[in-house]
Amino acid sequence: MIANAAFGDDPGRWPLPAASTPEELWLRAVVAGGQGRYAGAYADLATLRRAHRVGALVSLAHSTQASFLRQLGWHDKARGWDGHALAVAGDHDDEARCDALIGLAADALGVGRFAASAAALAGARDLLDDAPGRLAVRLAWVSAELAMAIGDGAAAVRHAEQAVAHAEAFGSARHRAKSDVVLAAALCSDGQIERSRALADSALTATLRLGLVPLAWATASLLAEIGSGNHTAEEVVGIRGECADTVRRRGGVLFGR
Repeated sequence: MIANAAFGDDPGRWPLPAASTPEELWLRAVVAGGQGRYAGAYADLATLRRAHRVGALVSLAHSTQASFLRQLGWHDKARGWDGHALAVAGDHDDEARCDALIGLAADALGVGRFAASAAALAGARDLLDDAPGRLAVRLAWVSAELAMAIGDGAAAVRHAEQAVAHAEAFGSARHRAKSDVVLAAALCSDGQIERSRALADSALTATLRLGLVPLAWATASLLAEIGSGNHTAEEVVGIRGECADTVRRRGGVLFGR
């Protein structure tokens, strides 16, 4: 049940059963963060970190903490968590190291350090095999975001479309929804506004239905800039505000707000 909520077709499930293993603590945090329940996610990750000092799972706990901070806009704070994730992963756990490097790439591009971001992505690619999965999706997301940041809309679309394909193969509803949001943003950066608007409208419906509040907030923020075909401007701003309020009630602190 917990694994299906984290990486399957039921990301909006809540409440979840108590964790009986360290891995379930991490999975519970993943689910909670996806729903914007940051206070609960932080608590589960802290419990996991207190019980384990090194290894893949504690590295993932640090990487996940960093990802939540990035969702809220705190890229500088996230960098320290990702750096620690890399340090505790161990030399032979390529998956955990890859997760940490992708996180470091996202942290760097969020503060305008584009060369550092590209270098971290290159390091992650060296560790990642060719099989699609969670890490392939994440790598494609951040590659698309970096391309958007440096003004290469065509490359952004290409990477975002790869993310959609990888997410479909992976089978996680949350990853599919975020991949659509990333692709909508990439299409916008490439000047394909009508395609971007249509996809963002569909993604907003999906993220709200799935209970993915932070993603719904991000999608509404995009639609507030480009206009929605399904909602008035006032409705989009209202949805964005409701999502932000929900995040705050659930323990999230949005950067600059």
